Amino acid sequence: MMAATKMSTEGVFQAVLLNYLVSQARAVEGSVNRALGALLGRDERLASEVFLSEPRINELEIVIDEHAIRLLRRGSFNDDEMRLIVAALKITNDLERIGDIAVSLAERVITLREMPGARPPEELGPMVEAVRSMVSRSLGALIFRNAEMAAQVLESDDVVDQYRDRIFEHLLQHMTTDVALVSPGMQFVLATRHLERIADHATNIAEDIIFWVRGLDVRHGRGLTAIPEQAETSGSGAQEVTENSHGLHSDVTPGCETQRV
Repeated sequence: MMAATKMSTEGVFQAVLLNYLVSQARAVEGSVNRALGALLGRDERLASEVFLSEPRINELEIVIDEHAIRLLRRGSFNDDEMRLIVAALKITNDLERIGDIAVSLAERVITLREMPGARPPEELGPMVEAVRSMVSRSLGALIFRNAEMAAQVLESDDVVDQYRDRIFEHLLQHMTTDVALVSPGMQFVLATRHLERIADHATNIAEDIIFWVRGLDVRHGRGLTAIPEQAETSGSGAQEVTENSHGLHSDVTPGCETQRV
């Protein structure tokens, strides 16, 4: 009876940890979406909302860290339980960093508002949507414990890097021919750098989800071939997240969706 009670208590503590993590992920996704919308629309109101959401994201990181430490102090765990705790400690840090970068993006928006003649690079919109997709899929992979969706996030990281390089080349060409474009051009260069960093952190989260769900270390491309073709948890919600992101950036790398899962 006591053993069953202990197991039940441990299960509750782990469920609470996961709920905190999902709450932080949703808050971060909302902040990122507002920052991305503000960047594309030069919307200062949306940018200001990003600043307001940062304290909540930071608070949740502290709560998750404290809860995970309390769990570790409670005793022994099986492999799945330990992987959840380790992954949660890493994921919450990446989520907090994404929240910080969303604030940096909002700052770029405010600066660009003071440059009425600044024109966004042609491929900024597709890059924004690629990053939005990665963040969305990372959240979906976390909620549905879906390793296949997490693997798709890893594949999309190269797509974002390609957009960054192409945008930088175009901006550099314009800045070298017209000195008036240097200041706004540098703001857009910084913005693409922020977008790339968000994609990097989304990739880290996806790697940690695969470690939690499958027990595989896929950092630096290791172990991806071991992920099964169909995720065990593939409810309608998981399918919806995947379909919403499908085909957003096929113009950059044909077949950019993962072929290894």
